[in-house]
Amino acid sequence: MSEAEPEFEEAPPPRLTQTLFGHAAAEVALLAAYRSGRIPHAFLLLGQKGIGKATLAYRMARFVLAHPDPAAPEVLAAKSLAVDPQHPVARRMAAQAQADLLVLERTPNEKGVLRQQVAVEDVRRTVAFFGATAGEGGWRIAIVDAVDELNRFGANALLKILEEPPQRVILLLVCHSAARVLPTLRSRCRTLTLRPLAQADVAAALAAAMGRPTGDPEVAAAAAAADGSVSRALAFLDEDALDLRQRALAALERLPALDGNALHAIGDALAGTDPQPLAAFLDTVNAWLARRLDRNDAEIGRLARLAEAFERINQAASDAAEYNLERKPLVFGVFGLLAEATRG
Repeated sequence: MSEAEPEFEEAPPPRLTQTLFGHAAAEVALLAAYRSGRIPHAFLLLGQKGIGKATLAYRMARFVLAHPDPAAPEVLAAKSLAVDPQHPVARRMAAQAQADLLVLERTPNEKGVLRQQVAVEDVRRTVAFFGATAGEGGWRIAIVDAVDELNRFGANALLKILEEPPQRVILLLVCHSAARVLPTLRSRCRTLTLRPLAQADVAAALAAAMGRPTGDPEVAAAAAAADGSVSRALAFLDEDALDLRQRALAALERLPALDGNALHAIGDALAGTDPQPLAAFLDTVNAWLARRLDRNDAEIGRLARLAEAFERINQAASDAAEYNLERKPLVFGVFGLLAEATRG
């Protein structure tokens, strides 16, 4: 790959994505709940990272704000949550100018590095937001992307809203791993579980996002390696990222045994200051961890060790990015934590 070529391609953000792939059942469930007139005040949209949960959340918010009366004929006749991109609500949401929508997500810190958690100060904004008078439709909607990226203080601040929700309020909580969300918070939400996308859906979503044909060999290869995640497939359009994933997965499958030569090779692949290889490495590790955290047959002690490893790994990665630390020691540190967590 030449230095002039971008290493990773980017898809439009979820608020600008108009097409939803592979989650028709979840979309129908949201539409039916809204039409019933007894919509839950909070939904937990659960599933692995990059499969379209945030896209579905924005799609639901757009539909409700565009059609504030759940008994309106156009709502009763709707087959999906699609809204005309030229609708005023759709245009305001695209411009991040919809007053009745609050989005909580990770933001850059004072050094411009993306935080590993949603800031608690941002979560506390929900109190003022839900306490304010709603606009023309009477609905106020908050999207949290993602709720498992809240720390304990942020989760407790959100829990206070869930315990006594105002009228005509909907919270759409994107969640990558239920094991990392407070049980008291989960119990106050209706959970919709979104499954990983079929390979054909990943390829279609990837092709649509990048303006490529579905038969493109690079699209097909990335979709095949993505484990049902469009965001992961985007990263794997880069051959180096795909090779890095294979190396990391091979090392993960050897745990708790460690292969020093393999870890050195992964560290060499992360050398430099480019944030994308590090992001691809962490995505692979976090996806591996999430699958094990969500296993119903896992022993409680091991789950606790894995959850602690998850926190420590992501904090170490955040420090490495913020302070431009050497990445090879990070790789050895990550696998050391995982070996300890999976041993016994």
